[in-house]
Amino acid sequence: MSAWLPPALQPQIRRHLLREEGEVIVDEVAHHWVCFIKPALLGCLGATITFLTLFVDTRIGWVFLLAGAAVLLVAAYLALSVHMDRFVVTNMRVFRVKGVFAQSLATMPMTRILDITVKKPLIGRLLGYGDFVFESAAQEQGLREISKVGRVDERDLTIQRVVQRAGLRGPRVS
Repeated sequence: MSAWLPPALQPQIRRHLLREEGEVIVDEVAHHWVCFIKPALLGCLGATITFLTLFVDTRIGWVFLLAGAAVLLVAAYLALSVHMDRFVVTNMRVFRVKGVFAQSLATMPMTRILDITVKKPLIGRLLGYGDFVFESAAQEQGLREISKVGRVDERDLTIQRVVQRAGLRGPRVS
């Protein structure tokens, strides 16, 4: 979590928990840092355009200033949307909360997870991220694919442990 951001700009995960049912967070997964490259590059472009205001005629400088500010706002929005997109594993279910202005929540109980595929492209293997693909009885849902998950193998083992502890995949092994 980024403590320097105000609470309104933090993903509100805990309010979605079924506390009275004993639900607890096992893992909260933010996107890998590689997802912030595009917003960062866009921010550099916006800063460059704004900086060019100093070197152009003052009669058209306002155009560069407005264009730079617009690009910076888009970059900030993209970075915030990456930051607000969270995948959460609890002892009962997995869910995803995403969105900046309007939020969406997609939930899948552990009992509905039939299969998990972990995809790691070459660049993902080098930088330490991968993608989850969840197979369930209801194929069209918001948790089908979670992309750019850091330490994806550890997260996969965490989900498998939770499923096993819930007794959903056969008997426990001592």
